[in-house]
Amino acid sequence: DSLPPPLPKKQLQRAESLPEQGPSHHHRGDPTPRASSILSSMPPPHLPHEEGAPSSIPPWDRPKKPLTKSQSLGEPVAWSSPSPSPAEMTFGTVDGELGQLLESPAGVCGVVLGCQEATLARLVARIQEKLLGSEEQQQRLEAELAGKGWAELSVLQREPCCQSGDAWYFPVGFTFGQNQLVLAAKVPKLCCSSLGVQSSLGIHCSIQSLIGRFTDRLPWELVLPGSPEEKSQSPSREEAAHLTTCPVLQVLISPEVPYQTLAGFVKGSHGLHQTSPGHYERLACLLLLQVCMGLEHLRVQNVRQGDLCPENLLLVQCPCATQSQQGKEPSLGLSLPRVLISSFFKVKDKQRPCSTSQEQDWTKGFAAPPSLVADELNVGMLIYQILHVDISLETALGFRSNRLPKIPSLSIYSTGLKRLATLLLHRDPCKRVSIEQARSILQVLLWGPRQELFARTKKTLTLLRSWVEVKRALLLLKFAENMVGAVGSPGLEEWLCCQYFKEVTEYTLYQVTQALYT
Repeated sequence: DSLPPPLPKKQLQRAESLPEQGPSHHHRGDPTPRASSILSSMPPPHLPHEEGAPSSIPPWDRPKKPLTKSQSLGEPVAWSSPSPSPAEMTFGTVDGELGQLLESPAGVCGVVLGCQEATLARLVARIQEKLLGSEEQQQRLEAELAGKGWAELSVLQREPCCQSGDAWYFPVGFTFGQNQLVLAAKVPKLCCSSLGVQSSLGIHCSIQSLIGRFTDRLPWELVLPGSPEEKSQSPSREEAAHLTTCPVLQVLISPEVPYQTLAGFVKGSHGLHQTSPGHYERLACLLLLQVCMGLEHLRVQNVRQGDLCPENLLLVQCPCATQSQQGKEPSLGLSLPRVLISSFFKVKDKQRPCSTSQEQDWTKGFAAPPSLVADELNVGMLIYQILHVDISLETALGFRSNRLPKIPSLSIYSTGLKRLATLLLHRDPCKRVSIEQARSILQVLLWGPRQELFARTKKTLTLLRSWVEVKRALLLLKFAENMVGAVGSPGLEEWLCCQYFKEVTEYTLYQVTQALYT
């Protein structure tokens, strides 16, 4: 009876913590055993090892460190509501979400860099839609043209607006909703057997699109070069009788209306090259860059171009003037056109690229079939042709790599173009740079980094990464400044530039600058 009553038992709360990340969890950037075996089969990049080299994984994509601090039950858990990624952030992002992101391990620098990369990606997509139109709109136009022929098209010009090596092009009008569109009617000189291939390539800036086709006799208004009806303005009895015997022609409809071939442009630009060498050779780099991008797209689709020569490369005016061309005299001919590859064929499984022995045969006078000539050789010869230096495939392969025809040094681009041509036309196919590498070299020639960056500072991955980050910021500032001025909307050159800085890495720059400046 004298004992005190028992004390109430305390109910202890168990501490709660996030599970520790065990050694079995792979880092997002670490390859699995299967991936590492694949990577080990690739040639090493031969890059110098340096401490603190920037990771290829964006800061916001790296796994967060596990929380170790105990939290009692009932307390608010900060990580329960995910913070937005930099790609989702805008100027209107609420401060609550913004605060969560700024407290992340990436910090302010990582957030800003991520926002810049996301903004560049959005700019690329918007400018591309303005240049090429949306895929949905093209599909609706293709559906509207199905089953239509000359009766639904209005002839805008009797003579071809452009004649390539394999086709004639006539501008025609077509009413699409409330809009009157100008399209190109392509009349192949020979029966085109690559329609299915070309229709499956999708929309690409450097690939000719097809949105309609039909077979019919040529209307009397349209005149092919050299035909007896060229001087006539109206159908006579004789012409009417001729139309009944005129063969049925295949007609393809394209949304891009070419005004010239690359061969015609090069032929008429001798004076421009002499009076404005810097502008002309920069334009040459931009034209070659588009060709390389088109060839890369075809390789992904397992397709090759028919005959990659200046006569078969079409030039199309862009719908909007680029900022870099605003204020310049149009008579200088400095506006940048789109380059279109217009002939294709499907690569067969058993088909192999040309061998060294075949190339040696070509140097002895044997004709080189266009379908067997490597893309690298074609682009290398294009460099000489655009720069008004005579060269042929047989003579190019007959020279040693250091004895190619001389390219005059007229601008800051001349030495780089000569170096690229040498790498593409190397007699040993194993030592040639690829089309992908040629595209990267042209991008470095256009937008840097230039060799003077390494004049006072040793080239390192850290230096190149810093250069990319600063250039991205300056590029976006340039867009912001131009937006408030009467500079015009961004065009093709700005789109190509944004694509470069959206995708380039310090590792690519290290390899490209080694090849270009060594």
